[in-house]
Amino acid sequence: MKINATACCKINIGLNIVSKREDGYHNLETIFYPVPLYDQITISDAETDGIDLAGHELEGDPNDNLVLKVVRLLRENGYDIPPVHISLKKNIPSGAGLGGGSSDAATVMKELNKHLSLGLTDEKMEQMIARLGADCPFFIQCKPVYAEGIGDIFSPVEIDLAGWHLVLVKPDDYVSTKEAYSLIKAKPSKYSLTEEVKKYVESWKERITNDFEKSVFPSHPTIEKIRNQLYRMGASYACMSGSGSTVFALFRNEADLTELSRLHFTFQCTL
Repeated sequence: MKINATACCKINIGLNIVSKREDGYHNLETIFYPVPLYDQITISDAETDGIDLAGHELEGDPNDNLVLKVVRLLRENGYDIPPVHISLKKNIPSGAGLGGGSSDAATVMKELNKHLSLGLTDEKMEQMIARLGADCPFFIQCKPVYAEGIGDIFSPVEIDLAGWHLVLVKPDDYVSTKEAYSLIKAKPSKYSLTEEVKKYVESWKERITNDFEKSVFPSHPTIEKIRNQLYRMGASYACMSGSGSTVFALFRNEADLTELSRLHFTFQCTL
């Protein structure tokens, strides 16, 4: 068996932290939108389970990687998964608020389901992989969704960004989830995110925000500077994705990223 696959990433369009739960987690409102920046994944037969990063060993305990956790999860649920070696070519930056690791995990589950004829429905896969992370189920179908709860309750959303030019910029800054939540004060959102995204993209700046920016920007001014620079370059909308540190922007026309790309990881595509 040799399987070659690609795993996309996502951006968060708006992110409102609306309440704190009794279990210590927070309820949020956001829109997950798939982006065609892909990790490349190869799954091969092996004598024992293993993983490498573009031909190199991963740092830390490989068993902690989500893709191997997926393999074990399937076995724990009674599915006959032979030993596999998984090779990842990472094009999606880590710690970027883009969900690259979650997407890799979901892609491995989908490909094993397909090639080993496990018979899992999308709904069953979403249910199973939710144990590994709140945003993992999104990557089973990779369709825009409105997410509530801890980011694990999905519903359809009306949003069409076809033809828009998307820019991703990720500085070297690393933002931990703990840090992002450190200054958050949960409160009900003033506006309906699902209604606001139906309006002109140019209007989003006033009402579609990411609550994490308030806690992240003071200690990571580079991220705020990137957002502001994207607006100066003519972006119709720019915002930090998830808990950072990537900033995404939507342009009517293709943008010249020469200056930014000299300093930071950048990606541009037409949606």
